[in-house]
Amino acid sequence: GAEGSTLMSYFSKNQIQALKPKITFSTLRDLQCPVLQSNDLQGKPEESCSTEELFEWLGAVLNQVSFDNTSSSFLSTYCCPEPNTVVEKAFLCTITGFIIPEKIIQLLEQLCCYFGEPKLAYWLTLTVHGFADSPVSWRENEHGFHKGGENLYNFVIFRNLDYWLQMAVGAHDDCPP
Repeated sequence: GAEGSTLMSYFSKNQIQALKPKITFSTLRDLQCPVLQSNDLQGKPEESCSTEELFEWLGAVLNQVSFDNTSSSFLSTYCCPEPNTVVEKAFLCTITGFIIPEKIIQLLEQLCCYFGEPKLAYWLTLTVHGFADSPVSWRENEHGFHKGGENLYNFVIFRNLDYWLQMAVGAHDDCPP
């Protein structure tokens, strides 16, 4: 009706366009990384780290927490789980914006191409965060913001194309399907 056409003219007059996602790249040097085995979710002492340890480590990396574990640090005394290895260069790409599922699948496919020659990486991750204050979470149900608004999933893809899928939701939300 009239209301719809008024809105359309307002938007076209003001040339409001969809915001392009913002992309940032950074290279992390000499990064301590957990050692992972694709077939070992629980980890084994002195052999590999568990999925939970990886998830915690990833949170520290994405928030740029130092792994020094110095007593003078008031921010964090976190250390990389054992066993770990030092990676000379790790590549971090962050895309912020409204991203449709088809684009996420495309990103996953492109990331898997990274395992081609030269075979530098043993594994890589793709983390997708919903907005903390999003009105819906999994299964189109209401999203309970409460404390942290957790609403994310993380793919860990291995060189042999095995993968782990980790999901996190707030305590008051439905579990993912």
